[in-house]
Parts: sequence; structure tokens; C-alpha cells
Amino acid sequence: MTRKRILITGASAGLGAAMARDFAGKGRDLALCARRPAALTALRDELVAAHPEVTVAVRALDVDDHAAVPIVFGELRDELGGLDRVIVNAGIGKGAPIGSGRADANLATATTNFVSALAQTEAALEIFRAQQAGHLVLVASMSAVRGLPGKKAAYSASKAGLAALGAALATELARSPIAVTTLLPGFIATDMAAKAGDARMVAPLDKGVASMVAAIEKERRRACVPGWPWRLIDLALPHLPDALVARLS
Repeated sequence: MTRKRILITGASAGLGAAMARDFAGKGRDLALCARRPAALTALRDELVAAHPEVTVAVRALDVDDHAAVPIVFGELRDELGGLDRVIVNAGIGKGAPIGSGRADANLATATTNFVSALAQTEAALEIFRAQQAGHLVLVASMSAVRGLPGKKAAYSASKAGLAALGAALATELARSPIAVTTLLPGFIATDMAAKAGDARMVAPLDKGVASMVAAIEKERRRACVPGWPWRLIDLALPHLPDALVARLS
């Protein structure tokens, strides 16, 4: 099945913008939203210039404004004449050791990466249930596989919650016309990965996003991307000694 009309949140930079470029190259119409309208407008102009046959709708959206999420999703659905796929991609990578006096960073991460992702999921599934069709994609993280210590504790917990949500919905909707995919990206060369200091095993942005898009197009229920080495790490990570996980973190 070809999903023609695709909404991506967090689309102004990083993985979101790169996925938008990939899907535009495949001739898909796009609904893009993020907090930075100027960056979205520049991306829309770039994509339309490169692919004149593609429609690109943009809206400013702070996903932490939960009341605004269904309104913006509805506006984008109406502009494109429907939505075939929603990619819940918006996220942040703030964090500090818990109890170190930086609760604000951890609470912001938990809110954006899980609660706001849940708000986006609610809005997407309301549209899909009304249409009786659609594909929901949740962008989690390999850190969802095992809780990581220190400044990554809240981040990994938020992504684990998102991965659990995806698994629950995939089971619930297995016999319905709505598909659910949970992506678990490893280290991919984005500004967020660079700020986090994740220098080991970092995939180039184009390779990482190509792997993400391929998994999305196959509508896999759960996918570690890129496949190598992250499928192997997915199997090993729950069983590694704590000392080794602490070093890897």
C-alpha cells in the first residue's frame, strides 16, 4: 500500500526534515509541523522547488500545547484531503542525573517525548478511526530497550514508555485497517546526537534516515534502525552487565 499523504512532526530539522526530503523524493504529499515556522517555510520551498508535483502543507506547532495538536492535525488533514500516515517524531534530548537539581530538564523530556507523543497519537488515531485507514509511526529510540543511567535516565524512560504504547496499539489494532510501527533508531548523525556526545557507532544521516524510511514503508511492527549493529544490540542490551551499560551510556 502506498501512503500518499504523510504528516511529520518535529519536521524543521534533524530526522524529521531528512524524512520529509526522502518522502518528497518518492512523490508523497507532506504535512509538516514544528515549533519553528521559518524553518518549515524554507523546507517547504526547497521541497516544492525540487519536486513541483508534491504538495507540502506546513503549520507551526508546539507539541507540548496538547490542546493545539488535534486542531493542527485536523487543519493539515483538511488541506491535504486526508492523512494516510502520521509520523510522531518530535522529541528532545535534555536530561540530568535525577536528584541533581535539574528536574526541569527531566520533566521537559518526559513531557515532550511521552505525554506529548501520546497527545499526537490520540489526534492521529481519531483521524484514522474516522477514515477507517491509516499508518501510525512512533519514533522511539534504542534507549527504550534498557534504562540508561545518569543524564539519560529520563530520556530512556520516556522512549520506553513510547515503545510500550506502540506495542499496545499494534496488538489492539492488529485486525483493523490501521497499522502501527515503532521505530527504535540507534545513533544517527543529527544535532541531538552530537550534543549528547554519542560518537560511537553513529550512522550518517542519509544512511540512518534511509533505513528508517525503508522500515516505515514496510510497515513493520517494530524496527531497530539502521539494522546493523542495532538488531544485535537489541538482543544483547537487556543481558549486559550494569557496569558495561554504564560505560556505554
